[in-house]
Amino acid sequence: MWRPPAWFAVAVVAAGSAFAAAPVGGPEWQELRYGAWGGPGVNPIPGPMDAILLKDFAPKSSVVSAETRVEKAKYPAIDVHTHILAKTPEEVAEWVKTMDAVGIELSVVLTGATGESFDRLAELYLKKYPTRFQLYCGLLTAGIDQPDYPVRAAAELERCYRQGARGVGEISEKGWGFGKGGEPRNRRLHADDPRLMLFWQRCAELKIPVVFHASDHPSNWQPLDVYQERTADFQHYNQFGKDVPSYEELLAMRNRVLAKNPRTTFIVCHLGNQGNDLAALSQVMEQYPNMYLDLSARDYEIGRTPRAAVKFLTKYRHRVLFGTDMGREPRMFQAWWRLLETDDEYMPGRVGWRYSGLDLPALVLKDLYRDTAKAVLNWKAP
Repeated sequence: MWRPPAWFAVAVVAAGSAFAAAPVGGPEWQELRYGAWGGPGVNPIPGPMDAILLKDFAPKSSVVSAETRVEKAKYPAIDVHTHILAKTPEEVAEWVKTMDAVGIELSVVLTGATGESFDRLAELYLKKYPTRFQLYCGLLTAGIDQPDYPVRAAAELERCYRQGARGVGEISEKGWGFGKGGEPRNRRLHADDPRLMLFWQRCAELKIPVVFHASDHPSNWQPLDVYQERTADFQHYNQFGKDVPSYEELLAMRNRVLAKNPRTTFIVCHLGNQGNDLAALSQVMEQYPNMYLDLSARDYEIGRTPRAAVKFLTKYRHRVLFGTDMGREPRMFQAWWRLLETDDEYMPGRVGWRYSGLDLPALVLKDLYRDTAKAVLNWKAP
């Protein structure tokens, strides 16, 4: 069996005191790097590539495969996960032109805003383009320790609804709670806090969904060492060694919110941050019928497990919605269309991975792109 030479065991620089160097060249490292093959199949010797940093590695593949360019979505699509990507009337108009060109019928803008900030955005987006955008408001987090906080938060939600908000989001719970951040654990406002029960109840009464970012990608709770799954582009999200609940604890918190608020519709974004384990995610979907998902920013989960992804999206085609969360460049949308609509293989993807196209059936595409959103979102005119 091949064994790495002594020079191959390069030193790993620890990223802060919370991280320890991982062993390089040992059995676990070798298994992860080469699988059952036992090694690279050649006897490596030192050379110029030894100085190349992993973060700079961008190999050109020699694989020759189909490359289908999909300019426009096969069916009109609703993007349920965008943010404030335009801040002037001219930028909004340019965004609408892009939507027309790539096949986006409507974009849901997750403003996270309340008060005057939300009102200004409603004026900017909804006055001229009421049928091309939906706006979601945020959660009021001022004075969370005051006795009247639950009533004030619910009242601001209702006010934003009157101003045009048709949902709430993105509500992000990565362990620091809602608010300024940095508070001690016992003072943080988490999603399952009793102070938010009235807020979730009002969402149900108004029939508006909540876009809920629960936990984060599981790799964020792993050390930044040679075993880290995602590239250095994502290292600033890392939670390892920080004063936050674990990945599993945050998922359990999400599940408690779903269980306690069965009448509230939650669109748990980024495939619930369980796209790496679709079997486990399927169990959660079966348990909580008020849980919906969006695909946003998890192209690399479905692209690297295409067969499992097709089965999952087919089974839950009435509960998964299309979303991007990656800007408004035409080529970004077109990359999504290629991933979802074609059977191309080994296409360039993010995080250093190559994807396989899902070639989704027409009925699944229609539901994913538009029909499920039409059934789930609140379409009452502002």
